[in-house]
Amino acid sequence: MAGAMIIALLCLSAGAMLGVRGEDPYLFFTWNVTYGTRSPLGVPQQVILINDQFPGPNINSTSNNNIVINVFNNIDEPFLLTWSGVQQRKNSWQDGVLGTNCPILPGTNFTYHFQVKDQIGSYFYYPTTGMHRAVGGFGGLRINSRLLIPVPYADPEDDYTVVLNDWHTKTHTALQKLLDGGRSLARPDGVLINGKNAKGDGKDEPLFTMKPGKTYKYRICNAGLKNTLNFRIQGHTMKLVEMEGSHVVQNVYESLDVHVGQCFSVLVTSNQAPKDYYMVASTRFSKQVLTAKGIIRYTNGKGPASPELPEAPVGWAWSLNQFRSFRWNLTASAARPNPQGSYHYGSINITRTIKLVNSASREGGKLRYAFNGVSHVNPETPLKIAEYYGIADKVFKYDTIQDSPQADIAHAEIVSQPNVLNLTFRNFVEIIFENHEKSMQSYHLDGYSFFAVAVEPGTWTPEKRKHYNLLDAVSRTTVQVFPKSWAAILLTFDNAGMWNIRSEMWERAYLGQQLYASVLSPARSLRDEYNIPDNTLLCGLVKDLPKPKPYSI
Repeated sequence: MAGAMIIALLCLSAGAMLGVRGEDPYLFFTWNVTYGTRSPLGVPQQVILINDQFPGPNINSTSNNNIVINVFNNIDEPFLLTWSGVQQRKNSWQDGVLGTNCPILPGTNFTYHFQVKDQIGSYFYYPTTGMHRAVGGFGGLRINSRLLIPVPYADPEDDYTVVLNDWHTKTHTALQKLLDGGRSLARPDGVLINGKNAKGDGKDEPLFTMKPGKTYKYRICNAGLKNTLNFRIQGHTMKLVEMEGSHVVQNVYESLDVHVGQCFSVLVTSNQAPKDYYMVASTRFSKQVLTAKGIIRYTNGKGPASPELPEAPVGWAWSLNQFRSFRWNLTASAARPNPQGSYHYGSINITRTIKLVNSASREGGKLRYAFNGVSHVNPETPLKIAEYYGIADKVFKYDTIQDSPQADIAHAEIVSQPNVLNLTFRNFVEIIFENHEKSMQSYHLDGYSFFAVAVEPGTWTPEKRKHYNLLDAVSRTTVQVFPKSWAAILLTFDNAGMWNIRSEMWERAYLGQQLYASVLSPARSLRDEYNIPDNTLLCGLVKDLPKPKPYSI
């Protein structure tokens, strides 16, 4: 991606520059990661700041931009960031998870360099090391459409990012100690909207302002740890237009269940009496409902927001029905000019079915979470780097889990070891997530988007394929699984690399409910995968090894 000389540099904002080269534009950022003290729930606590911001800065990019982010780690622990939803085509080297990258050590820096190739949409970034995600280091990442690609709605007056979190007032080290000691996370202490919760005392500053009679875009992401959050705006409906990189059929909703790790884009029109209105986010599927408020102010507003908050829905049948209402917009163009619906995923033959059953164990006083009885452990040498250097056999074994686990796998003994599936390049694969537990699950796949063709109660059998949506299921990066339910996704593994499949419930991911899909191109060609970047941090067994022969065309 090194290109022609930079012919212009334009300062964009603190820590960001735009470079114009003889290729797609470059955005340059310098990020300083530090601890700081904030009081999001009224209690002073240590948080992670990026350039002194909590949440971190928004990345505002356009399809095919090259993004260069120099991250200086000035906290006292190793640190990594992942760009959740960015597909990193041919480039799992930039994914920022412990299976692909050595962490950035305290007092050092690392420059991420990736292209948001052939993507649009609403995403977010967050730390993948330890329990850092619980205390900050997250922020919005948007990929706008290129000017020549039509968008299926008029340009909004403005474009706002809303980051939701369930929130604990304990430090990340205290939370990590709890989990390492065999205990699970207690219920959160509150909920935040963009790092705040309005007190409602008349002194709250607005998070956003709207001019009367205009339409605004809100990008809403749940960057929390565990809880589905229902989002709604007092007195206003929301027209859903995009979801994790796909234009969708534009249904209107009074509220949206945003499961952990998920992002939605909605249009909101300021057509009510000119005053303040609350955005509301509240926990779902929990005994005690926790709620956060944030103010949207009309620019000609006269008066405070009503203390009467709109009600959230009850139960998960409502949420399941909402999922079923989401449909891919077949006629809209996403990052490329051709319509989304020109890709007929429903007519491709499935070459492999992988069923992943989640489970939990407290044997020996240790809490572990697993897929198919294996709880993933990150080796000191990242899996991708070990594979590239030809020493995978010294670090992990492939295919330690079966594609079709035994019937009682949810109650089987859990083994802790690296969990890596070997997937054939360009195969079309069906993955079933089956949840035998009484709690919600939410899963994310790096490197790809997939078609979420079904989410249903009960257990999966091949006959259930008759009920798949093979026409207009939304292509997305995250899918929820309700208690005692299953979800089915379909995708082509056409992006060579090492890709993380993980629970978005961070306690579960941290304690092993994740695995990696190794997708190797037999050609070992630069057409399929980039070489290891020169600035890659090396650790573990490869630290002093000579670099392997690079891929060629």
